[in-house]
Amino acid sequence: MIYLASNSPRRSELLTRIGVAYTVLMPEGMVEAVDETPLTKELPLDYAVRLAQAKALAGWQRLEQTHLPRHPVLAADTTVAVGPRILGKPADADAAREMLRLLSGQVHEVITAVAMIHPPAFECRTSVTRVWFRALSAEDIEAFVGTGEYLDKAGGYGIQGFAARFIARIDGSPSGVMGLPLFETDQLLSMFGRGIQ
Repeated sequence: MIYLASNSPRRSELLTRIGVAYTVLMPEGMVEAVDETPLTKELPLDYAVRLAQAKALAGWQRLEQTHLPRHPVLAADTTVAVGPRILGKPADADAAREMLRLLSGQVHEVITAVAMIHPPAFECRTSVTRVWFRALSAEDIEAFVGTGEYLDKAGGYGIQGFAARFIARIDGSPSGVMGLPLFETDQLLSMFGRGIQ
């Protein structure tokens, strides 16, 4: 059994899909404990790794404050990047429109870092996937924004929803784009002796 330090339904679904026994460890206030503001000149890969590790550590610290059994804590962070530019979660519909215009007709990277902690062990793995968007019309963008799917998603979209129609090609991990690269996650599970149950 592991703890998942995330309230993402997509990450829960992916763990369930590969048969991992887990409990969501996301008490109120834990998300806010990790500052997601990029550091000055921080590269997207470094940013994703730092946040995944910080979330795993915050989860472990919260676990230590409880009477729950001590099992490994898994956390992840997904970042969308256009070159060195980090695209976080859009604050509103206008920010989502701006991101989609930036992604339109371009290739970008979706970087997901996965961290697992069970002291003294603390490990991290990363997945980098290149995604090609077709050119988007103003109508495409408005139709997508109208779905509300941009909420709480890095880069303002998810591969599993309406925006799938915009994706011409991907090179890498589809599950990584969804928020939890299963190959890298399984590597961590095996390292921590938990494997697939």
